Amino acid sequence: MILRQIFLATLSIFLVLGYDMEFAAAEDCSACVQLTSHTFDKILPKFKAVLVKFDVVYPYGDKHKEYTDVAVSTKDSPDLLIAEVGVKDFGNKDNQDLAKRFGIKPDDYPTLLLFVNGRKEPYRFVAEKDDEFTANNIKRFIKKKTSLYLGLPGCIEKLDQLADEFKANEKDRKEIFNKAKLFEETLPEEHREAAKVYIKLMAKILEKGDVFVQTEQTRLENLLKGKLSVEKKKTMEERRNILQSFMFRDEL
Repeated sequence: MILRQIFLATLSIFLVLGYDMEFAAAEDCSACVQLTSHTFDKILPKFKAVLVKFDVVYPYGDKHKEYTDVAVSTKDSPDLLIAEVGVKDFGNKDNQDLAKRFGIKPDDYPTLLLFVNGRKEPYRFVAEKDDEFTANNIKRFIKKKTSLYLGLPGCIEKLDQLADEFKANEKDRKEIFNKAKLFEETLPEEHREAAKVYIKLMAKILEKGDVFVQTEQTRLENLLKGKLSVEKKKTMEERRNILQSFMFRDEL
């Protein structure tokens, strides 16, 4: 009887300090769709792009929060699905076959793969440092690899559309440049500074050609690696977001 009571007490402590802590720490991503080995190949073809996070069954922590932010902020995009695959290393070991299929090991969690309709292999999101695993960087990655519109901090949708036209129609660039200047005059004061960035970039591209986009991208990336004030870093990141609107997306 005494041994049984000791066993039950020990088990209770184990549950409270062990599994319960894991469950308590786990954070639900209500805007994410949970995929399994049975549903994975049925769901993916229904969307232009699907971002999938391969992770532990009960994910938590800063990276999971950032991923949740991506799901919430893109929930109204009908062509993009934000999903999760929880891989079990116990019991039935659910979804381990999916992880093996894409060469993902437990040490790799969380791993983000972007599946683009019409492309055989997924793109893998790479964050060289933990602090680069952010919602904005993930959305920037999606925008770069797809034709989907995602509003990034600092960007203005109408000017993003004009940027798309600008990069695709070289002979009409001066006309599009003039359209952007006229549109800038209609904007409220708080958006004027961002609009000026679009216009300055168009002017530089007209002067130096498309090569300017890549050299400016390199310059901004180098600046962002240095020591910047919070405000300066925010400004540089927003400029980088706008610049991406002028970049040609990766060929499928």
